[in-house]
Amino acid sequence: MPVIIREGPYLIQFFSGDENEPPHVHVRRDNNIAKFWLNPVRLQNMGGFRGVEARRIRRIIEDSEDTLLEAWNDYFGS
Repeated sequence: MPVIIREGPYLIQFFSGDENEPPHVHVRRDNNIAKFWLNPVRLQNMGGFRGVEARRIRRIIEDSEDTLLEAWNDYFGS
């Protein structure tokens, strides 16, 4: 499970078994794991995060979308 970005308490990563899905990331903090699709960025599953925090995470992902897509393509060979 490569971690692409660490931002404050958040780990933004994808799982090695995710290659058959469109590009997306999982965001972990404590026992919460949200899923966000990339290109365009949109929330798929809040995974225990509250709305305010999910919006904060979305902004982090939007600001890093190019980096995240590049990491996805490098890892999965897309």
